[in-house]
This record gives sequence, structure tokens and C-alpha cells, in this order.
Amino acid sequence: MKERQPVQSAYAAVNGINMYYEIYGQGNTNLLLVHGGGSTIETSFGRLIPLLADHLKIIAVELQGHGRTNDRKGSESFEQDAEDCIVLLQQIGIKKTAVLGFSNGGNAAMQMADKQPALIDKLILASTFYKREGLPPGFFEGMAQATIDVMPQALKDGFLKWTPDERKLQTMFEKDRNRMLHFEDWEDSILTSITAPTLIVNGDQDVITTAHSVQMQQLIEGSRLLILPSVHGSYMGAAESPPDKDYVLSFFAAMVNDFCLTKATH
Repeated sequence: MKERQPVQSAYAAVNGINMYYEIYGQGNTNLLLVHGGGSTIETSFGRLIPLLADHLKIIAVELQGHGRTNDRKGSESFEQDAEDCIVLLQQIGIKKTAVLGFSNGGNAAMQMADKQPALIDKLILASTFYKREGLPPGFFEGMAQATIDVMPQALKDGFLKWTPDERKLQTMFEKDRNRMLHFEDWEDSILTSITAPTLIVNGDQDVITTAHSVQMQQLIEGSRLLILPSVHGSYMGAAESPPDKDYVLSFFAAMVNDFCLTKATH
């Protein structure tokens, strides 16, 4: 796998935090990448970016308390993550972009589409959910008992690579866990309000149930559904999951490129 260096890496002062972002490629079509819980740009998208950056202009961010972005007081929320991404895009002059949100990043992406529909050109919701029933039985009971010992080592290493502070890692873990534990179902209107062309992606052995992905696809008018033979995020090379065969990653990247570059017909 070829490596790809960003053409720009910087921080922006956003809603009281210094938000880290990277830009790859020189394409005319923008794609914002929003990582999953506990992750960084590299751990969620390090294998995917080289397959996209020849075709798209990639803006990849690190959310509050993750990777190189510092934390703020108080709890995390998907609504705040969305606001942070919106302000960052405004600061760097991005007026229209596709968004690929993975896992918890998909929750933020849906909130972005709800808050600023004019900003969102296309939406890719990868392994994400909007109601608690989208996660398997026992998930939340297990999460309530979870300690940092169960956090995938690849995600711990990814955080500490850029922020070598075990206390900050612990804080990030606890805030991510608590956000999931206290998650309250969203109204269907969050999804039915989405007007951007949307691609919903899930693995057939994902954390998110296939039935929930089907339900989301039925609520977002005109959306498409892609189910891949994968576990959570393995189809995009996410570091916390065992790698799929290279052709799965290549196929997913080709789908993303094609979806983002094809002009909408409605």
C-alpha cells in the first residue's frame, strides 16, 4: 500500500478547541472524513486515503479530545462534533463537500446534514446508527462494564502516538463510553430530512445490525445501501478490525470515488 502525505496539516481554533485537520489531493470534489470513536485520522482512514486522494480533495479531521485535537470541559456530543466540523469547514473556505462518517463519525455526519444541509453535497454513512436498537442485544450492558482494558490496542497506540498522555487517553475513553451509554434514540425526522444523495454502508458481521441499516436506507429518500462481507470498518481498513482481503478495500474505495464524483440525478 502506497503512503500518502498530506498537502496541508494544521490546527484551527474552533468553538474553544484547537482542531487538527489534514488535506490530501488536489481534486475539484471535496470529501470530509470523520473518524470513529476512540480513533484518529490514521486509525480510521490511513489505508483508505491513498486510494481516494488521486481523485478527491480530502479534508480529514480529528474530533474533540481525539488524536491531536485537545479536549474541552464537559461531555462529548454528536451535535457538538457536527458543529465543530461545520465551523472548521467554514474557516478553511469549504462551501460544499461530501462527507464520509465512520461509526460515531457517521452520527456526526447525520447531524451535519440536519444542521447545514446546504453544506452537504453527498453523504456516506459507514457502520453507524440512529437508535439503540441498531446495536445487538447486550451491547449497552457490556459497555456499562467496559474499562480501558477492552479498548483495541491499535486505537490506544494511535492516540498515544500523537498525544503521549495516559490520563488524556483515559479521559477520551470515558467520554466516548459515556456518550454511548447515555445515547437517546433520534427521531426519524433526522433521517427523513436528509436531502443529499446518501450511501449507507455496513458489514454483514458489523456491530450495527443489517436490519438497522435497511431501516435507515428506507428513511433517507433516494439513498442506496451497500452491505459488504466485513466486520466493523474492516472494509475501509480501520485499524481496530482484522484486515479484509485487499480487493474489499479496493472495491469500497472505488465505490466512494464513484459516488462522490458522479453528478446527482435529483
